[in-house]
Amino acid sequence: MKLSTKGRYGLRAMVDLAEYGGEEAVSISSISKRQGISERYLEQLMARLRKAGLVKSIRGAGGGYIVARNPDDISAGEILRALEGDLEAVSCAAFHEDETCGAQDICVTKYVWQRINESIQHTVDSIYLSQLVEESRSKKNDHKGCMATEARCNSSRK
Repeated sequence: MKLSTKGRYGLRAMVDLAEYGGEEAVSISSISKRQGISERYLEQLMARLRKAGLVKSIRGAGGGYIVARNPDDISAGEILRALEGDLEAVSCAAFHEDETCGAQDICVTKYVWQRINESIQHTVDSIYLSQLVEESRSKKNDHKGCMATEARCNSSRK
């Protein structure tokens, strides 16, 4: 399975929204600037996320988007499925009641595909938006520390 830019950019946009929004709406333009994603594409992603009940739009001055629920209750899997649809790495007829496969009774590889699909689902469903926000903040703090250390090192060399 390869995620498209819808999933990758949409997940980044949700993390940004949760990190910078809280109770206040975050504008598409501010997300666009921070994440390097076009405003037009973000509007399309937000429409999908709104339809899935993951974000709410706020109109008017100071408008934008807010996360619709507590980030502790929104999994990466829920976000990715809203944007990408099914997250199966391998689509096998044996997994779908409305499909048939002539070899499904003797096929042993379907167990491999099933385990891969289950692992993906389990992984994305066990990572929450709040964890991603925390990780993002941690990375930014680490990066600030590296920059400060580098500045001190460079100034001491003069």
